[in-house]
Amino acid sequence: MPPTEPSTYRPGGTALVVTIPEAEPLVGHWRSRLDAAAADGVPAHVTILYPFLDRDRLEEVALGRLIAAHPAFDVRFTGCGRFPGVLYLAPDPERPFRELTEAVAGRWPEAPPYGGRFASIVPHLTVADQQEPELLDRVEAELIAGLPLTARVREVRLLVSDGRRWREDRAFALGRA
Repeated sequence: MPPTEPSTYRPGGTALVVTIPEAEPLVGHWRSRLDAAAADGVPAHVTILYPFLDRDRLEEVALGRLIAAHPAFDVRFTGCGRFPGVLYLAPDPERPFRELTEAVAGRWPEAPPYGGRFASIVPHLTVADQQEPELLDRVEAELIAGLPLTARVREVRLLVSDGRRWREDRAFALGRA
């Protein structure tokens, strides 16, 4: 989600995330040590859209309606995945996360996922970022022992940066299944 250097956060910048508090007992220790976003106030989450609009440009009513058009859902994390230097928990199903991302980015095309840096959307819950493969191997072995993990996704949260840290601004409820 957010960059690992606080100096690169824009004051008023936003992110849309689904927090997964059920994951904190499993990943919190590792995230606090191996994912700078955790130290910057970002809880365990699956990103819907980052970077999003600046806070002062946000259309809350339109965003709330768009998110409410998607039903709440259950998610399981049964395994891990990797990007270069990154270890994450992989959500199942991932489709509802992807559909939320596509819907928000489709409504606000000036805010493509991850600034348009990646060709595809891969929903994930980052545990470790910018780490060596050997360390990721050790962390993954410990995480696997604590899986599966299940959660109910009921809302999307808006995080806002003050330039150094992230704070929750508000939550937008998903619709009923």
